[in-house]
Amino acid sequence: MRKLITALGLLGAMVPGLAGAAEIFDKVGTFDGQFLKIGIGARAEAMGGAFVAVADDASALFWNAAGIARIAPDKSELQFNHAIWPADLKFTQAGYVFHLKKIPGALGVSVRSLYMDPMIETTAYQPDPQVGTGRTFDAGMMAAGLTYARSFTDKFSAGVTLNIVHEGLAELSQQTYAFDLGTLYDVGTAGMRIGMAISNMGTDVQFIDRKARIPSVFRVGTSAMLMQSTGQHLLGSFEFSHPPDNAERLNVGVEYAFHDYLYLRAGDNINYDSEGVAGGVGFHFPVSVAGMADFDYAFTDMKALGAAHRFSLKFIF
Repeated sequence: MRKLITALGLLGAMVPGLAGAAEIFDKVGTFDGQFLKIGIGARAEAMGGAFVAVADDASALFWNAAGIARIAPDKSELQFNHAIWPADLKFTQAGYVFHLKKIPGALGVSVRSLYMDPMIETTAYQPDPQVGTGRTFDAGMMAAGLTYARSFTDKFSAGVTLNIVHEGLAELSQQTYAFDLGTLYDVGTAGMRIGMAISNMGTDVQFIDRKARIPSVFRVGTSAMLMQSTGQHLLGSFEFSHPPDNAERLNVGVEYAFHDYLYLRAGDNINYDSEGVAGGVGFHFPVSVAGMADFDYAFTDMKALGAAHRFSLKFIF
């Protein structure tokens, strides 16, 4: 009897964990548009993706739309991002942030795409991977966005993005629309910021005869200056995110700056299926009398998938 009671007690203790795991498992693979969750920018990804409360450059068009309102009104930023993704996939993004004299705040446009090289079409009757049917096909996903953000006080800013999302496979294609919302608040102590963003709020998409939702992701986080001295500073950031098709996640990262020229970064993606530790380096240098540029590199351990390498080039003018 004692053994039976012990066994039932152990089973009772295991059931909540199994139920939670089953709930997470039931959500995996139930949403379309997974490329919308791929992080933008080598700087942000080198910090483990903990960027919703940093968001102070053109990559804020992805992480937190409110961040572009913090770019100086006499400056514009043009950024190009490229990622070498597992499975011979490539991911490219470009963003441009600018100001118009008659419109308060900042505007931004962006486009991002996950794509592959053309592949040879094969069938059951023509299976030769070198010849196939003599035709090729490709697949790709793209999103184009328009962003507006404004600072309402010297501490609080908010922004919104409208995205058009397009997916294509061979001759099949479909598209939908999605919104992003973000806020950024300066606490006023130790450079602390609190950021919050909701991404990919949109309608269902239908591919062939099946409908699916796109993954709306909620992020909230904080950043602070952990150390600051003449010519050096250390920025720390952490972020909590809740995807609709997986478990809650935590991102942490740091950035060390030396004389606003050399940047060293490190971070970790916690509770992710295929992303782990990350790191990278960045350089800030002049390109003209009035213009500056940033070049950044990031490495992310994708566990069983290998590694992802990201490169970013940003012009400030």
